Amino acid sequence: MRILISLYRLSIGGSHINAIEIGSLIKQRGHEVIVYSPDGPLRDRVADLGLEYVPGGPTWRPRPSVAGVRRLNAVVRERQIDLVHAYEWLPSFEAAYGPHLSMGTPVLSTVYAVEVPPYVPRDLPMIVGYTNELDIERRRGRRQVYTVVCPVDTEANAPVADRSPARERFGLRDDDLAAVIVSRLSVDLKREGLLSAVRAVGLVDPALKLRLLIVGDGVCREELQGEADAMNARLGREAVTLTGPMVDPRDAYVAADIVLGMGTSAQKGMAFAKPVVIQGERGYWETVTPAGMPQYLHHNFYGLGDGTDGAPRLAAIIAELAGDRGRWPELGEFGRKTALAIFSNEAAADRVLEICEDVAARPEGSGRRAAGVLRAGGVFAGIRAVDLGRRAGTRLRHPMPVRG
Repeated sequence: MRILISLYRLSIGGSHINAIEIGSLIKQRGHEVIVYSPDGPLRDRVADLGLEYVPGGPTWRPRPSVAGVRRLNAVVRERQIDLVHAYEWLPSFEAAYGPHLSMGTPVLSTVYAVEVPPYVPRDLPMIVGYTNELDIERRRGRRQVYTVVCPVDTEANAPVADRSPARERFGLRDDDLAAVIVSRLSVDLKREGLLSAVRAVGLVDPALKLRLLIVGDGVCREELQGEADAMNARLGREAVTLTGPMVDPRDAYVAADIVLGMGTSAQKGMAFAKPVVIQGERGYWETVTPAGMPQYLHHNFYGLGDGTDGAPRLAAIIAELAGDRGRWPELGEFGRKTALAIFSNEAAADRVLEICEDVAARPEGSGRRAAGVLRAGGVFAGIRAVDLGRRAGTRLRHPMPVRG
C-alpha cells in the first residue's frame, strides 16, 4: 500500500513526531510511506527515519486554501497514492475536498487535539487519542472512529542511570529540584498553564531550590521570557529558564526531577520513569497516580479545573512531591510500566496499519463522499469570509482556533 502522511507543518510537536515515527514503522512492515508537509524543523528527523519527503507548499498556512487542495491532488495523482493519512483538521479538510472528493482516494483523519473541530467531515474515518473524544464523535454521527493512544518511542525515551551530563547541560546543581516542561509555547491550551507554572516558582519554599526549565518555542515565548525575567529578579537567582526549542528534548526529561505537561509530553515523562504532574486549563494540575489512570486516558492527560489560579495548586503539588522523595521510585516505576504496556510505538503502528488497511478496503461511493464533504462547505465559506473580512478591515472572527 502507498500511504501519504499529510501534515500541516513539520514543527516540533507531539502529533507531528508521532506521525513520522509511526510512518517509519509502517514502512518497515513493507509499505511505501511518503511525508507531505510544508518544510520545518522535523525535516531532518524525516530523513533520519528513512522516509521520503514531498514539500506541501512553501510555508505553513493557518487555514485551508484552493491552492493547497490542488497541490495535494497533484501529489496523490502523480504518486498513485492508495490512502491519505491526514493529521489534524487542516490536512484532513484539504484531503476531503481534494483527492477524496475528486478521485475517491480513501482518507484517514487523525486528530489528537483536545477537541475535533467541525471542519472535519463526519463521513471521514477518524482516529482520536482518547475515549472521551471517541464517545463525542460517535454521538455526532461519525460511523468509523477509532482510538489509538498517542504513542511514545519507549526505547528512545527511557530512564538513564547517569543524569549528570544532562543536568550539567542545563546548569543544574545536584541539590536543585528541577521541574521541566517540554511544550509548544502557544496560546491555545498552553499559555495559561505555562504562566501559572512560572508564578508557582515564587510560591515554593526557597529552601527547595526549585528550578523550572521550559523547553520549546512559540508565539508566547516573549511574554513568558518577560515573566521569567521578573521572577528571577524577584528571587535574586535564575529560577526559571527558557531553553528555546529542542528537536530532541530527551536530555531535558533526563535532567528533570519532576515533569510537568499534558498529552504526549506527560506520557514521555512517564516513559522516563519520572513523577509527572498533568497540566490542563482553568487552574488544573494533578499528579499522575495509578488510581487516576482511567481518567487520564479518557481525557488524553489533560483536564479542566475550577477556574481559580493554578499557581498555588501547582506549588502545593511540588512541595508535596519534594517532601516525599521516597515516593518517586514508585511513581516512576508505575509510569514506565504503563508506557511500555499502553504507549509504545510498536503497538500503535500495528493498530494504525490495521485501521489503514480497513479504510482502504472500504471505499465510499461518489454520492456519499460528496454529501459528507459538502456538509462542511459552509465552514469553508465561513473561512473565506474571515479572510475577506480581514482584508476589508472588518472584525470577523475565525470560527474556531487552530489546535495541535
